[in-house]
Amino acid sequence: METYKAHYDSMVRAIARYAPYVDMSLIDRAVAYADQKHKNQLRKDGSPYIIHPLAVAEIVAEVGLDTDAILGALLHDCIEDTDSTFEEIAAQFGQTVAELVEGVTKLTRVEYSTLEEQQMENLRKMFMAMSKDIRVILIKIADRLHNTRTMEYQTPQKQISKSMETMDIYAPLAHRLGMQKIKWELEDTSLKYLEPAAYESIMRFLQVHQREADEFMRSIQSKITTRLASVGIHGSIYGRVKHIYSIYRKMKDQNKTLDELYDLYAFRVIVDSIPDCYNVLGHIHDLFNIVPGRFKDYISTPKPNMYQSLHTTVIGRQGIPFEVQIRTWEMHETAEYGIAAHWKYKQGIEGGDEKSFEWVRRLLESQQETDAEDYIHSLKVDMFDDEVFVFTPKGKVISLPAGSTPIDFAYAIHSGVGNAMVGAKVNNRIANYDLPLKNGDICEILVSKTAKGPSRDWLTICKSNQARIKIKQWFKKEKREENVSHGKASFEGELRRSGIPASVLQDPDTLAIVLRKNSFDQLDDMYAAIGYGGLTAVKAVGRVRDDLMKLVRQPTKEAATAASAAEAPLSSVRQSRHKDSGVMVEGIDSCMIKFSRCCTPVPGDDIIGFVTKGYGVSIHRTDCQNASLERRLSQPDRWVNVIWSNAEEKPFATTLEIMTEDRPQMLLDLATVFSAAKLRLTEINGRDLPNGDCVFLATFEVRDVSELDSIRAKLRNISGVLHINRGQNG
Repeated sequence: METYKAHYDSMVRAIARYAPYVDMSLIDRAVAYADQKHKNQLRKDGSPYIIHPLAVAEIVAEVGLDTDAILGALLHDCIEDTDSTFEEIAAQFGQTVAELVEGVTKLTRVEYSTLEEQQMENLRKMFMAMSKDIRVILIKIADRLHNTRTMEYQTPQKQISKSMETMDIYAPLAHRLGMQKIKWELEDTSLKYLEPAAYESIMRFLQVHQREADEFMRSIQSKITTRLASVGIHGSIYGRVKHIYSIYRKMKDQNKTLDELYDLYAFRVIVDSIPDCYNVLGHIHDLFNIVPGRFKDYISTPKPNMYQSLHTTVIGRQGIPFEVQIRTWEMHETAEYGIAAHWKYKQGIEGGDEKSFEWVRRLLESQQETDAEDYIHSLKVDMFDDEVFVFTPKGKVISLPAGSTPIDFAYAIHSGVGNAMVGAKVNNRIANYDLPLKNGDICEILVSKTAKGPSRDWLTICKSNQARIKIKQWFKKEKREENVSHGKASFEGELRRSGIPASVLQDPDTLAIVLRKNSFDQLDDMYAAIGYGGLTAVKAVGRVRDDLMKLVRQPTKEAATAASAAEAPLSSVRQSRHKDSGVMVEGIDSCMIKFSRCCTPVPGDDIIGFVTKGYGVSIHRTDCQNASLERRLSQPDRWVNVIWSNAEEKPFATTLEIMTEDRPQMLLDLATVFSAAKLRLTEINGRDLPNGDCVFLATFEVRDVSELDSIRAKLRNISGVLHINRGQNG
C-alpha cells in the first residue's frame, strides 16, 4: 500500500527540482490542512485519501508552476469532498488559491440530461476557467493523470468510461496546451483499458525486441554525436521508441501488423540556438538518406500550442526509417510542458500570454450560437484535429483545422471578408470554394461590395466551427423573414413525417409545450433558429414528439367521432394487424407479417404489402425498387394496402448504407454516433470500393422514421461521410 511519507517526500523532491522558488512553509501548512479534512476518507485501494492530493501536487510541481498552483492542487478536492468552504480556504491561503480550488471543483459538479450537453458544459467550463486562470485546467489535467495511473482499482465499467473520456477530452486538451509528455501517458494508459489485447501485444513485441532496439539507437546516437562534435556543435542527443498509442495508431492508419512497422524510432537533438538547429538538419541529411515529403519546419511556423521543432524522417544503412526532431532547450521545455513552460505566474506576474488563448476565446464565443451536439462535433474539429498552415498574399500565417477550405480561410481573417467573398485564388489560381487547403498554400480571397452574403451551402462546405458560427450569425441577422419561412416549412414537414398534423400548433397549450421544450418564447423565434441553422427541425420535433403523439392519440369526443366517420370506408373493409407487428393489413383476416430486408421500413415511412407464398405479407417502402409501379401492375392481386397502427411504440430494425472516405477510425466514429444516440446497433461491417472509398452497412433499431432521420443527420456530420442510403438496395 502506498504510504503518506513516500508521496510527501516525492512531492518535496519534485518541488526542489522543478519549482525551487516555492514557499515550503505554505505547502506544509496546506498538506496538514488537507490531511485533516480528508482524514476519514480512503482511496479505492484502501490507502489514505491525502495520497491523491500529494500526487497531483507533485505533477503540478513537475510542470514548473508556482506556490499558488501547488497549494490549489493539494486542496483541489476540499470544497467538493469535505466541509471546507471557499471563505475558509481564502482566509488561510489567499483569494487566488480559493479561486483555483473552486474552479477545479466547478468542472465536475453539474449533471445534464444528455451526454452531449454534459460534455459541452464541462468543456465550456474548462474554457471559461482557462480564460480566467490557466492553472485551473493544469491542475485538472494533473488530477486526471493521477486518477489514470490508479485506474486498476476502479470497476471495469468505470475503467472504460473514464478511459474514453480521457481519450476524447483530456489527452487532446493536453495536446492543445502543448503538454506532450502528459498527453502520451494519458493515451498509453487509456489504451491499456480500451484495447487491452492490442496494448499487451505491443508491449510484448517491444520487450522481445528491446535488445536490438537499444543497439540500433546506440548506433544512430553515436553517429550523430560524432558528427556534431567534429563540427563544434554542442548538443544533447538521445533516442526513444515511440510511445505505445502512437504505434497502435500507425498500425491502424497503415493497416499493418507490428512486424511490418519500421518507423518506430525517434531521436531528439537539443542545441543552444536556432542557427544550430538548421546546421544540425544539414548534417543529418548528409549522414542519412532523406524520406521525401517527411520534413516539417515548426520553428519558422510554430503550432498554435507554441510547439517549435524541426522534424525530418531519414533512413540509415540498416534500412530502418527513423524520425529526428531538432530543437533548442527552450523549445524542448515548451514541447514537454507546453503552456506551463511560459506561464507568467512563475515570475509572479498577473495574466497569461494573451495570444496563446485566442483559440480559447473563439471556442467560448462559438458555443453561444449552437446546440450541444453540434458544438461537441465542431469542437473536436477546431480543437483536436491536426492543423494546416496557410499564408495570406502578404505572408501572414493562418492556422486552420485540417481539411479547411477557402471559406474557412476567409472567416478566419474576418467575418466581413467571409461575408463579402465572391471567389478565391489558391497559389494564384482560381479555386473552388470546397478545395481543401494544404500546408504552405497561399490563399487570396476575392471580395465585392455588392456581394449578397454567404450561401446556405457554405454551412456544409466549411470545416471550422468559427466559419460555421459566423455564417449562421449573418443569416440570423440579415435574413429573419426568410429564416422564419424556411424554418416553418422544415418544422411542419418534420411533423408530417412523424405522423403529426401541423394543426396541433393552433392549440395554445400544445404550442406552449413546443416552445418550452425548445427554449423559445415565440414561435417565429424557433422558426428563425431552424431557418438559419441554429437548430435542426429533426431535433426540434424530436424534443416534443412523445408529447404531441399523446395528444394526437387522445382526441376529444367530438374529434374521435369525426375521425370515426371519416375512416368509415376503410373500416368497412376487413383489417388485420399482427399482434406484434405494428402494421394493419387491408382485406386479410389473419396473416403473418414480415418486414422486407431490402428497404427495412420503419413507422412513418409510406408502405405497401406484398402477399408472399407461405410467408405472409412482406412490408416494403413504397419507394423500394422491389415495390416499383411496374412490379405492382404486373401482379396487382398480390399487392395490398397496409398502414401503420397506433400500437405502442417498439423498436424496428433498419439498415443504412454509408459511403465514406477511407480514413483511420471511421468505423469507431460511426459506432460512437450510434452509442451517443442510445440506439441498439446490431451489426456494422464495411468493405473497400475500387475507387478508394468505403461502404459500411449498419443495422440498428429505431422507433420511427423521425428517429431514423435524426441519426442520419448526425452521421452526415462525421468528417469523410459522403452519402447515406436507406436499406440495402438504396
